Amino acid sequence: MRLLPAGMLLLISSLTPALADDNKAKKDDPDQIGNRDVSGFNCYSMQKEIAMGKQLAGEVQRQAKLMDDPIVSEYVNRIGQNLARNSDAKMPFTFQVIEDPTLNAFALPGGFVFVNTGLLTAAETEAEMASAMAHEIAHVAARHMTRQACRAQVASIATLPLIFMGGWGGYAIREAASTVIPMTFLSFSRGYEAEADYLGLQYLYAAGYDPTAAIDMFEKMMSLEKTKPGAIAKVFSTHPMNEDRLRKTQQEIQKILPQKAEYVVNTSEYAAVRGRLLAIENQRKQRSVEKDSKVPVLRRSPGSGDPGAAEPSGAGSPGGPTVKRRDWIE
Repeated sequence: MRLLPAGMLLLISSLTPALADDNKAKKDDPDQIGNRDVSGFNCYSMQKEIAMGKQLAGEVQRQAKLMDDPIVSEYVNRIGQNLARNSDAKMPFTFQVIEDPTLNAFALPGGFVFVNTGLLTAAETEAEMASAMAHEIAHVAARHMTRQACRAQVASIATLPLIFMGGWGGYAIREAASTVIPMTFLSFSRGYEAEADYLGLQYLYAAGYDPTAAIDMFEKMMSLEKTKPGAIAKVFSTHPMNEDRLRKTQQEIQKILPQKAEYVVNTSEYAAVRGRLLAIENQRKQRSVEKDSKVPVLRRSPGSGDPGAAEPSGAGSPGGPTVKRRDWIE
């Protein structure tokens, strides 16, 4: 083994803290998005991570019920791709919608992201939905799942498909696999969740959305956890929405995000897509009731005032996206 000269070792040791400080400064600067490395040490190559994610995504596609409405699916993918372009991720993304009423979105290694229909029905604005998607994109950009696999000293990618032995059941991978692989591997650490909050907030901001939508989404999830048990995927129990997490996000908005004159809050397209999804769900519920009922059921004709009917494409925000000026949070 060849030993390095003492002078060179001293130079390397003196440069390491400087490099770390520079990387930390970039991580705190949203203007550096795309020009920084947020992935940390990883024992998996990018190619292996993408292959792992592709394999796992195939299992999800076989076992979960994917949304078959092309308008809803295309819209969610387009919003996701825009957020991904404003992230630090170095890999391509795919976004798909799962028909599941629980509020959830989850990411697999290698850029495979799934969004439950329950997220769209719960999020009242496009910015709120985008905040949840940005959080998952941050998990991918920081390569959290494979970094955690390295920490857990997982020996082979071949062990990962075992997590589906218990069936999908409508939850994220780490939810379905809790009896096969320890939750210390399947659930992101609090540190990784905090990092995803931090990076996701920056990606939301960089894409032009109102960053306080992340706070609105946190508050909505906290309320649902209290008032409607089961409305949020059980996997969130490992990283609950609490006051500390919300307060930290508020502080980060003030500290690292320069205020803009205007932010995108909502769009007429989101109102139309969400209305379309609600109408589809209402129609399915109605058919289910009619199938089970032995008495006639009154049905509304289209345009007769059905509250679940989709709004026209120009509704909600004439002329394009809804923007608003946001006073700085004190």
